[in-house]
Amino acid sequence: MQTSTYQYLQQNPKLANFVRYNPVWYRYLSRDPYRVSELHKESKKFYGKTIPQQVEKIGNQVQMVNMLIQFAGAMKD
Repeated sequence: MQTSTYQYLQQNPKLANFVRYNPVWYRYLSRDPYRVSELHKESKKFYGKTIPQQVEKIGNQVQMVNMLIQFAGAMKD
């Protein structure tokens, strides 16, 4: 792996952690250090930071709050 790529991973601990969990990225970055943009995209998917994943997470939280409100209303009766 090139020194500049290694230093970039050192400066971004989340990306370094992603690479540790997915060792195939060591090979990808060693062969082509310009795949860092792909690394960003894949790490966002891994950590659930994409927009569809965040919308789904918020939807699940709203659904949980609705269930709790309905349960509280049922307990009140």
